[in-house]
Amino acid sequence: MAERRLRAAAPALVPPTARRTGTDLRVASWNMHKCVGTDGRFDPARSAAVIGEFGADIVALQEVDKRFGRRTGLMDLAVLEQASGLVPLRVSDDPDGHGWHGNALLVRPGTPARFRRLRLPGAEPRGAIVAELDLASGPLRVVAAHLGLLRRNRTRQATTILAALAEGEPMPTLLLGDLNEWQPGARSSLRALEPVFALPAHAPASFPARLPMLALDRILGWPHNLVTDVVAHDSARARIASDHLPLTAWVRPGAVAQEMQRAA
Repeated sequence: MAERRLRAAAPALVPPTARRTGTDLRVASWNMHKCVGTDGRFDPARSAAVIGEFGADIVALQEVDKRFGRRTGLMDLAVLEQASGLVPLRVSDDPDGHGWHGNALLVRPGTPARFRRLRLPGAEPRGAIVAELDLASGPLRVVAAHLGLLRRNRTRQATTILAALAEGEPMPTLLLGDLNEWQPGARSSLRALEPVFALPAHAPASFPARLPMLALDRILGWPHNLVTDVVAHDSARARIASDHLPLTAWVRPGAVAQEMQRAA
């Protein structure tokens, strides 16, 4: 099966320490709720300021575009770049759009990237971005996704993402986004991802932002030691800027890619 190919390419690696190297990257994921905060205000500048707080190299965003009619973007991209140093990959069909089915992927300006847009099956329109980034530290594949509200749809959507990954060459891979799953254990729709991605026993709660109780948002990696230190970004501004708290993490694509090459 396709997932066996990915498992076979992953060496048995020693769990990473919290020590940072020059090739480690900071990543984040955030459902920004169309720039509407828990105070009911539409405030793109506030959303950009929260993204600037991450100090991240790569950010997956959900709900960045209008949902109905023209899927135009809701951010001021100049303000966003000034606050964070990041720009979105141009994945939208609309020249004024920021994302694909509301998913945007922010990177450093000039980052070489190849991307694919996935339509995810289900009762409501959903999608994911699969981007292969050529970074100074090595290649990194990033999947930015927002899964559906129904469990059966999330399972099908997770399976679609794994099938797309299996079509490419093995490389360090991130899955970031609002995966809309709060149930742990056997009832979790995310178990469909386990052939490739490790699901931690405890994930940071990110929803609702004012009193987080549910782990709806995730940052997952393959191989399993690619991602470390996943935490909720719980700042005063983040608690009011959206109904979800952002997640941040560290990733080590350069070291993992070298270990994969040695094990090949």
